[in-house]
Amino acid sequence: MIIKRSQIMDSFSPSMFGGLKNAAAKKADTGAEIIDLSLGSPDIPPAEIIRKTLSESSMKENMYGYTLGGLDQFNEAVADYYLRRSNVVLDSQSEILQTMGSQEGLVHLPFAFCDEGDIVLTTNPAYVAYDTGIKLAGAVPYSLPLKAENNFLPNLDSIPAEVANKAKLLILNLPGNPVPANPTMTFFNKVVAFAKKHNITVVHDAAYSEFYFAGDKPISFLEAEGAKEIGVEINSLSKSFSLAGARIAYITGNSDVIHIMRSFKSNLDYGVFAPIQEAAVVALNHAEEITDQLRITFKERHHVLMEGLKQIGWKVAPSNGGMFIWAKYPSDKDDVQFVYEVIEKTGVVMVPGSVFGTEGKGYVRIALVQDTEKLERAVKKLQEI
Repeated sequence: MIIKRSQIMDSFSPSMFGGLKNAAAKKADTGAEIIDLSLGSPDIPPAEIIRKTLSESSMKENMYGYTLGGLDQFNEAVADYYLRRSNVVLDSQSEILQTMGSQEGLVHLPFAFCDEGDIVLTTNPAYVAYDTGIKLAGAVPYSLPLKAENNFLPNLDSIPAEVANKAKLLILNLPGNPVPANPTMTFFNKVVAFAKKHNITVVHDAAYSEFYFAGDKPISFLEAEGAKEIGVEINSLSKSFSLAGARIAYITGNSDVIHIMRSFKSNLDYGVFAPIQEAAVVALNHAEEITDQLRITFKERHHVLMEGLKQIGWKVAPSNGGMFIWAKYPSDKDDVQFVYEVIEKTGVVMVPGSVFGTEGKGYVRIALVQDTEKLERAVKKLQEI
């Protein structure tokens, strides 16, 4: 019997992360220290109150059935969180939808709103899951370059009118992955006006919203006047609450979008494990105390790595938030070649920028997932290249 893969599989490349892991393992076999700054997986455990809730809830006999969607108390916790943190009013029944992690929601959104050949506006570079969803839906991506001269924000004015008028979705991510560009209400207001003019649904990926190092609260896209009329925000507990493996997130905003996605998801899954939802409720209800400590830790790491790289001649994208550093290294080498050479010579693991799009050539993404002492050692090792 001959097993053949579908044609759509030809559009996907093997994950870079597997290759980086293998190269790091080979280096580790020599006895060298490995400082892995590749995956954006939180190294800080969930708060004790979250772990305790998950543990105790898992022991209950009635917790093992299908949940078929978000528990009412989860949706209510999300609504309360948005009201407290961003002064955004949400209806817990019609404007919130739970997803199995933000990636699940992001990949499925194009299926629900795009027909084959429809245009989706996305950035270059961008988180790789966006392109996955666009390709699987048969839609066509139109890339908006993130340039240093525009503070790594997409230039909406550069989009030709014929493209904008055909576009169905606009996907944004601020602070971003891989580029931690800073969100502003001025930019979000411009996005709302642009979307209304061209009848485009906006999807804002806010997975890193709690990773802000200036100001007194996270900036939500839904704060912009009229944002709920044209779009949604998808947020996750993976990063802000160290629940990456628990796979729980939510979409908030436009009720029509939520209704369509709820109908779509009803054909795909049976909901998130109830104890995880209960733990997520506790996390959201204690967000201030949990994320305040998170920001102290990551702000220090952010400063140490940014300043360290600048001192050894790297050009670092300005940022005041996010979980990553986006940097141009002082070499003409191809970024993939450069990253593998760095692993071989130093044991420091980073991600080549071209993984995230053509505009990432010559850059690397560095995750702030090690303590400051290891980050300082990483900088010293990079200086020796």
